[in-house]
Amino acid sequence: MLVNGQWQSKWDPVQKKDSEGRFIRQSSAFTNRILNAQTAVENGLRLYVAYICPWATRTLIARSLLGLEQVIEVNVVEPQLGDFGWKFGSFPGATNSGIEGVEFAHQLYTKTDKQYTGRATVPVLWDIEGDKIINNESADILRIFNDDLRPIHNSDVNLYPDALKAEIDAFNESIYDSVNNGVYRAGFASSQQAYDEAMASLFDRLETLDEHFQQNDYAVGNQLTESDIRLFVTLVRFDVAYHGLFKTNVKSISDYSGLSAYLERLLKIDAFAKNTRVDHIKAGYYSIKALNPSQIVPKGPQLDWFKYLSKGV
Repeated sequence: MLVNGQWQSKWDPVQKKDSEGRFIRQSSAFTNRILNAQTAVENGLRLYVAYICPWATRTLIARSLLGLEQVIEVNVVEPQLGDFGWKFGSFPGATNSGIEGVEFAHQLYTKTDKQYTGRATVPVLWDIEGDKIINNESADILRIFNDDLRPIHNSDVNLYPDALKAEIDAFNESIYDSVNNGVYRAGFASSQQAYDEAMASLFDRLETLDEHFQQNDYAVGNQLTESDIRLFVTLVRFDVAYHGLFKTNVKSISDYSGLSAYLERLLKIDAFAKNTRVDHIKAGYYSIKALNPSQIVPKGPQLDWFKYLSKGV
């Protein structure tokens, strides 16, 4: 991580933990919104992402759904997590940074704040002309794309409609700690108690969600919303990475009829399928030395929903 703008130690997947060994996630540091959409687009917007990362993939899916692909550039880090964190490079599907001299994502943070202390995460929404980070919180970036940039895209898609805001907020809260962060709470637990707590919460919620999707096509209401994006990015990584590496192996998503049908339903939508790169997901998660010292990437699993992906399997 960075301390006063200087890289101090090798990248560590465990951001913080409490006295009982529970994984604690760092809060995002840059949370600005866009007040003038036209000016922001004229100044240039770039999205820095990792295909391995579920939080970053949220923003890629929203960018595609809202027709912002021609408005917001995308630069992609390599999936493997090295001693200096996210690195730009030559892995298939990765890119350079688009900024001379910037080789690692952490350099984006020190360009923005020379004294920055904290982790350097993705996604990052970047102001090209201002040469600085606008926002590095995926939840905010979803709203920026949907709401702040609506004068630009004027899309028929509304991921956070007024009539459903309360339900969306409640659903998002119900899956964050148990599912989205729950897999990490299990995978990075450093005590049996912390792991058992995370697993109980995770699979209790998956059972409830499976029942929900046996009766409903979407997470909230009768339409696609940001809640579907938030849930999808965890489900699509579950059998590929979390089930084995994070020891969330009570059941696979393929064992749940409702969740499996829901996952395939979303993967039939181009924005979800084309922003899912299984090659990055597997290469990235299995590069975490703390969990996989051998660095061996498994050949499987072979899943039915792979047929919806055009690349990166």
